Amino acid sequence: MQTEVRGGEPWRTLSEFCAYLARLNMKSTANSAIPKTVDEYLAAVPEPQRTTLKKVRAVIHSVLPAEAAERISYRMPVIKYKGMLVGYAAFSDHCSLFGMSSTLLGPFQEELKKYSTSKGTIRFPVDKPLPAALIRKLVKHAIARKDTKAKK
Repeated sequence: MQTEVRGGEPWRTLSEFCAYLARLNMKSTANSAIPKTVDEYLAAVPEPQRTTLKKVRAVIHSVLPAEAAERISYRMPVIKYKGMLVGYAAFSDHCSLFGMSSTLLGPFQEELKKYSTSKGTIRFPVDKPLPAALIRKLVKHAIARKDTKAKK
């Protein structure tokens, strides 16, 4: 079942969608090396996106459990905690926070009204990160969902 079609690109799963976004993200750096670490990824990101993503990263890290791990997946930084938790990336005209589950945005629809969103993705200006309090809520919610799922 296709869930979304944009620019002639169908994707059936969130993983396919993330892979599509990663391809878009890396088109401008197609001839450069694929980053192996988040620090390498951020070093390759131009300003003001780099500063914005560093702020997002710091807020995410402030609420992560010790077992969480940061890595590159889909050519972008992601946090793993009992599976994929969240990811973030820079694009030429926006930055994005990706919930690696389509349920991430549900309880926060009112707070996210001023942002461009789609099923698990929040887009925000390159020079203005999401509010720290909102990022903390989103990540804590995603962690709680993973913990609940793991107990079942």
